[in-house]
Amino acid sequence: MLCLYGTELASRLLLGTALYPSPAILAEAVKGSRTEIVTVSLRREAAGGRSGEQFWSLIRSLGVRVLPNTAGCHSVKEAVTTAKMAREVFGTDWIKLEVIGNHDTLQPDVFGLVEAARILSGEGFAVFPYTTDDLVAAERLLDAGCQVLMPWCAPIGSARGPLNVDALRSLRGHFPGVPLIVDAGIGRPSHAAAVMELGYDAVLLNTAVAKAGDPAAMAVAFAKAIEAGHEAWLAGVLAPRDVAVPSTPVIGKAVFS
Repeated sequence: MLCLYGTELASRLLLGTALYPSPAILAEAVKGSRTEIVTVSLRREAAGGRSGEQFWSLIRSLGVRVLPNTAGCHSVKEAVTTAKMAREVFGTDWIKLEVIGNHDTLQPDVFGLVEAARILSGEGFAVFPYTTDDLVAAERLLDAGCQVLMPWCAPIGSARGPLNVDALRSLRGHFPGVPLIVDAGIGRPSHAAAVMELGYDAVLLNTAVAKAGDPAAMAVAFAKAIEAGHEAWLAGVLAPRDVAVPSTPVIGKAVFS
């Protein structure tokens, strides 16, 4: 079981709710993924007016937990204000914290992120910080009160998969008891399986499912890949080798002349 802020979950897939062709397709993808957590942008739904109300009704009908996010925020003040509004709107202390530092790469501003995390943690929020794969930033976020880390493996929506496997592996090694969720950059089920094989606890997806030819089918594929990657990690993945190693022993084999 995956445990996040004291809540036990059977699924290790968190699913975003933006960019889907229709509410019906979103609902099919959520059901197919078997996710128990979906992320929702307060800004997008607030801007949607009446359609936002309909969207919220749809999410409630799916019986999943909502993880509001501060998507689109570029300052500490903006992120903290949005998080407080989200708590009132969605009735949850959980918040996916985003403080964007670069407009082109959407890379997190780790300095602002730590400051905002400290403020929100002090006000009783369960903070899920979208961060980089930097060890020092991770340590500062934990010191600020975060109990979960959500490093990217590539820029948001890039679908490039894990660009720095060594950094991701290092994070896992340095924080063995901290839930780590890869957030952003996953494009294929094989990418999701790969990060789960590194020992990560879960994956958060949006674009790779929402923009697929068949989002519902892709959600199912990702769910299977994440489960397979996790099972492989538990079983003990064979480490890469620089030389060939025969599967058939040389010693004791028959010699024919």
